[in-house]
Amino acid sequence: MPRRLISTGSPLEKSVGYSRAVIDGEFAFVAGTTGYDYTTMTMPSDVTSQSRNCFKTIEAALKEGGFEMADIVRATYYVTDASYIDAHFAVCGEVLGDIRPAATLLVVSALAKPEMKVEIEVTAKRRSV
Repeated sequence: MPRRLISTGSPLEKSVGYSRAVIDGEFAFVAGTTGYDYTTMTMPSDVTSQSRNCFKTIEAALKEGGFEMADIVRATYYVTDASYIDAHFAVCGEVLGDIRPAATLLVVSALAKPEMKVEIEVTAKRRSV
């Protein structure tokens, strides 16, 4: 299976040189995804909404590549304040509680823009049929 690039259509993808996801064989590598709401074209102010938006964007990229959320085997979470961890983990439990990928959380000093509170990246492996 050839390498396939998944795009959200953002002009940044070409100018910065990244893809929302790369499908390579049985693996999907989803880039760090922030909480931007592509429906309203806004960034919510709370970490819960941002975390949910991250997962919505990730799910859309995975589906476009022929994967399901259940295929996620690895997740890395970045939050900009330790006080966000409980709210973020509550969303992780809602979305990934039955999937339970190997995961790491990092508290970082900042993300690309000050309004960004969380970023999530995942790796998925297609399950055999």
